[in-house]
Amino acid sequence: MIKLLCIDMDGTLLSSEGEISKRTLKDIKAASEKGVKVVVCTGRVFTSASFYSELIGVKAPVIASNGAYIREKDRDEVIYKGLLGMENCKKVLSVCKKHGIYPHFNTSNTIFTEKIIYSSDYYTKINKTLPEGNKINIEIVENWEECFKLHKNEILKCIAQDIDDHKIQIAKAELRGMETLTVVSSFDKNFEVMNKGVSKGSGVKLLAEYYGIVREEIMCIGDNDNDISMLKYAGIGVAMGNSNESIKEIANFVTDTNNNDGVAKAIEKFIL
Repeated sequence: MIKLLCIDMDGTLLSSEGEISKRTLKDIKAASEKGVKVVVCTGRVFTSASFYSELIGVKAPVIASNGAYIREKDRDEVIYKGLLGMENCKKVLSVCKKHGIYPHFNTSNTIFTEKIIYSSDYYTKINKTLPEGNKINIEIVENWEECFKLHKNEILKCIAQDIDDHKIQIAKAELRGMETLTVVSSFDKNFEVMNKGVSKGSGVKLLAEYYGIVREEIMCIGDNDNDISMLKYAGIGVAMGNSNESIKEIANFVTDTNNNDGVAKAIEKFIL
C-alpha cells in the first residue's frame, strides 16, 4: 500500500503550459483522502514550489532544490537544509567562469546572479503569475566572494544553463569529477549542483524516515535526470511518457505524458 507519493513538478505535475489538469487535481485529492501523504519534490526554490503545493491542496512538506531543502508548507519549520557550502560555491563559480557560463546560486527564496538570463529570466516571468508571498527574490551580484560569505548558511544549490550544449556538457563533466559535489540536470542544456549526498532521492528518504514510512510504501513520479535518485529509491518509480529513454529504463512503470494526464493515470493505477 502506498503511503507516500512524491511528484516532480516541471515535465511531470505541470503541463507544457505550466498548468495542472483537473483530472490530476481530483486524483491527488482522492489519494490524500485515502491517507496518502502527497509531496511536491522539485528542483525549484521553495517559495515557488510551495505555491504549487498549495494549489494541489496537500498538507505535507515540500522537497525543494533537489532535496537540499525540506520544509513544512504551512509553517516555518525546516526539516532539512543541505547547504552547498562556501568552498563548493567557489569551485562551481570557477568552473562556470572558465567555460563562460552564467551561474545562479539559490537559497530557499532568492536567486543570486550577475545578469537576468536563463534561470533568473524564467523566475522573473514566473513572478508575474505568483502571489506576493510566493515571489522569488532575484539579486544582482557584483562581488561573488562577498555574496558567498554573507549567504554561506543559506545557499543550497547552483543552477547553470546555456544555449551551447557542448559547453554545458564539458563543465558538467568537470564538476562531476569533484568528490564534494552532486551534479544533475533537470532539462537539456543545464546542470544543477548540490553538496555531495544531496539529491531528490535523499530528500525522499529523509522525509520517509521522518514519517516512519518504508521504501515499499513510496511511489515517486518524475521525468528527468534529477529524478533518477528518487525513482530508484521508491518502491514504485514511475517515469513520465515524455521522459527520455534512460529515465524510462530505470523506472518500474512508464505512464502517459505530462500533457496527457500521466500523473493522474499513475495515481489511478497504483493508489486509487
